[in-house]
This record gives sequence, C-alpha cells and structure tokens, in this order.
Amino acid sequence: MRKSFFVAVFFVAMLAGCNADKHNAEALYERAEVSLAAGDFNLAKLQIDSIRTMYPKVFDVRKAGIKLMQQVELKEQEKTLVYLDSALMAQQHLLDSIKDNFVLEKDTMYQEIGNYFYPTQVVERNIGRSFLRAQVSETGEMSITSIYTSSNPIHHWAVKVSSGDLYAETPRTADGYETVNLGVVMEKADYKLGEDGGVIAFIVSNRDKKSLKLEFIGDRKFVTYLYGNDIKAIAAVNDLAKILSAMEEIKKEQKEARLKIQFVKRKMEEAKNGNVE
Repeated sequence: MRKSFFVAVFFVAMLAGCNADKHNAEALYERAEVSLAAGDFNLAKLQIDSIRTMYPKVFDVRKAGIKLMQQVELKEQEKTLVYLDSALMAQQHLLDSIKDNFVLEKDTMYQEIGNYFYPTQVVERNIGRSFLRAQVSETGEMSITSIYTSSNPIHHWAVKVSSGDLYAETPRTADGYETVNLGVVMEKADYKLGEDGGVIAFIVSNRDKKSLKLEFIGDRKFVTYLYGNDIKAIAAVNDLAKILSAMEEIKKEQKEARLKIQFVKRKMEEAKNGNVE
C-alpha cells in the first residue's frame, strides 16, 4: 500500500511538471509571436530557440516553433531585401550624378567589363609622359598604373609617393610589362587597391596638394612629380570606385537574401506537406 502511494505521488508530480513545461513553452511561443509582429526578429528567434533547449519534450509546441521560426526568417529576409533595394537605389543615384565625369573604355567584342578613367588620363592625351594613371572597373575594382616613358629603361617594379617626410610605397609588383617602339621604352606596372602599399589612400588624403614627389623604383630610380591634375584624377576615380564597389556588395547581399527566401519558402512548403524535421 505504501509503495503504491509513493508511485501515485511520483506520477502526479511528473504530470504536474509536464503541465508546467507545456504552459511555459506556450508562453514563450506567444512572446515569440509578439516579437515577430513587432519586427524584433532576433528576440523572436531567441525565444523560439529557448523552447527547444528548455522544453525539449513539449513536442507540439516545438513543432509549432519550427513553423514560426520559418515565418521569422522569411520576414527577416524580406525586410533585408527591401533595405538593400533602397540602398542600391541610393548608390545608383550617386553614380548617375558623377559617371559623366569619367570616360568608360570598353571593347564589347572582347570585354565583358569595362574600365572608367578620368578624362585627363586617357591614353591619347598622355603619350610620352611618365605618370600614375588610375582606373576602376565597372564592378568597382580600382588600380593604379605607373607609366614610365624614356629612351633609357629602368625596369621599374614599384613607385613611391611622398610629401615632405611622409610617404607611401607600393610593394614590388609582378604585374608589369615593357615595350620598345622606335627606340622609346614604355614600362607599365599595375597595383591593385589593397595591394598598393597605401599609395592610393596617401594620394587621396593629399588631394588638395599642388604636387607630390613621385619615384619610380627599379634597377635605377627615376624621380618626377605627380601634379594637381593627376592627383585630382586619382582621387576622383577612388570616389567612383567606392560607389561601384558598394553597389557590387549590395548586389551580392541581394542575391544571398533571395536565395535564403527561396530556401525558407521551400522548407515551409515541405512542412505544409508534412515533412517537418
């Protein structure tokens, strides 16, 4: 008789505990619904995750939580996409306001992506000159090219730009080539933004200077000056590069958001058909 009493007490306590877990799990679920309605997606996901971790045996609420989580993720990605669409439109307006200040060079027969140049730095206006030229692709990848022209080659692989005691210097590049035409040597070396030793940033930070010292570094050094027009051109191309690269990043994020939306909708359809994991 005594044993039966303790067994009965045990089952009553266990039932009470189960009822308490169910009540608490349902309360968390309801709070998650409120958070979703308020647009607080992070809190909603935290509350749904808490149902799974704190009340793993309340299966019906956990199942409902899975469906609610899918709704949260869908709404979150839809909101993200709206924001990204707005951000891309804002960047497009910026691009439209300045792109006519540049020359787009693109051979549609051979190039999928063209390059923007500042008008003062196009090839036909700089024949026979030693200088730094800036360019940015339509996808926002910026680089500078050191162009050295003379009858005496120096086989350069880097450049240094300075103002007083302050300077920036590119690392040695392997992206260079040389040509000789009627005894005139032309050497070119390219330095991508981020792999340029901070030279582009240094020039941009000195965009109001009338000139900067420019050194070509190779088997021999050649010293000249980067004058106002070239400084302005490089700074302007850098401004354009920021807009174009921002647009490319937004487009990547848009693609990711759309893929996530497709994935969540597919999972919701599977759940609707009874394939809930």
